Amino acid sequence: MGLLSKVKSFKGGVHPAEWKELTKNLSFEQMPNPNLVIIPLAQHIGKPANPIVKKKDEVKAGQIIAEAEGFISSPIHSPVSGIIKDIHRENTVSGFPKDSIVIQSSESNEVDLMDILNPETITPEEIRQRVKAAGIVGQGGAAFPTFVKLSPPEKTKIDCVILNGCECEPYLTRDDRYMIERTQDVVNGLKLIMKALGVKKGAIGIENNKSEAISKIRAAVKNQNDISVEILQTKYPQGAEKMLIKAVLDREVPPGKLPMDVGAVIQNIGTAIAIYDSVTKGEAQITAAITVSGGGIKQPKNVIVPVGTPLKDVLDFCGGVKDNAVKVIVGGPMMGVTQFDFGAPVMKATSGILVLTSAEVNAHPETPCLKCGKCIEVCPLGLVPTKLARFSQLERYEDAENFGITTCMECGTCTFTCPANIPLVQWLRLGKQKVLTLQREKKSA
Repeated sequence: MGLLSKVKSFKGGVHPAEWKELTKNLSFEQMPNPNLVIIPLAQHIGKPANPIVKKKDEVKAGQIIAEAEGFISSPIHSPVSGIIKDIHRENTVSGFPKDSIVIQSSESNEVDLMDILNPETITPEEIRQRVKAAGIVGQGGAAFPTFVKLSPPEKTKIDCVILNGCECEPYLTRDDRYMIERTQDVVNGLKLIMKALGVKKGAIGIENNKSEAISKIRAAVKNQNDISVEILQTKYPQGAEKMLIKAVLDREVPPGKLPMDVGAVIQNIGTAIAIYDSVTKGEAQITAAITVSGGGIKQPKNVIVPVGTPLKDVLDFCGGVKDNAVKVIVGGPMMGVTQFDFGAPVMKATSGILVLTSAEVNAHPETPCLKCGKCIEVCPLGLVPTKLARFSQLERYEDAENFGITTCMECGTCTFTCPANIPLVQWLRLGKQKVLTLQREKKSA
């Protein structure tokens, strides 16, 4: 079957320059432990983890150092062996300071592992408990505790698990490399997810610019009647949950609803790998697979780094920053966060570190809206970004709510395509946050 056959997609979206050639053919490298790691207690959606260690305690790599605080939370493990240096607030790659555990690394390579479990005989409940104990969170960006996704409400009917192999953000290639280098582990991770949910149908969605990954995954599932490989158009944001469900299953997730409300659960390629490793190797989630790329980094790489590694240490491992670099982004260029502190640490869901030059940033001054409608054409959720941004600017939050601002997933397609260079997504993000705050205040009143 040709790679261009039965290509699926969704309405809207954009196709930015890909820039993936910088790292697409580079195998993962393992970065040595840094001298110091900074472990934020909030590396996931939900409540921050609760520290169970104190200053001057000795810890081993893999040892739990913070427990989950409530259902939507996740435990945190030490990525290195060493001494607890302090517990205080530190800047993070999210742009906000968070309570963090700071660990001074030792020379010990000892790792505290959990018991190895048999993937053939493991029960669904044992999978869920292992995923919870390993502190696994989604690696597709939102960092939702994976245990929660594997524990849908009792009456919710899930009939399909989709692995997101789109990796539609420019520059990023870590998921592509995972599918190429650990093909069978990706498939086995999907099987564990399906088993945990009691689902008989699985799909792996891959954009059609990843020919080697498609070929390898197809070969790995050729005798699996319950797992399909879905070839998707190379377009942003193809990997967003609602877009992926529309493309693969032709189902639409209503505003305010979750994928499981239409019978689907989405997991990232890296999350499937983490689940497989937690079961078959007893490993907690203490590393992050990231792409370090851009015209401003001397040696672009795909690299496995300990969670908590300061950005500056990763950049040094990649040869350092060139003189013509003007911006560092954590994540992809569409939804990533520009960095102001290179001491901020890599987190569980960090997917990339981009060092960009002025030619790549391509900044232009903002001009008045041209009323061209391009942002409306490309919005994958059918919103009217110019109107919502204007409501946000004018602080007309009730109007913004009525026009669906809370539906916005902040993908940035509107900003990318705007010929007037209006920072639409920033205004949408601000307005959305304000509307959500007002909604919470009404509920508590």
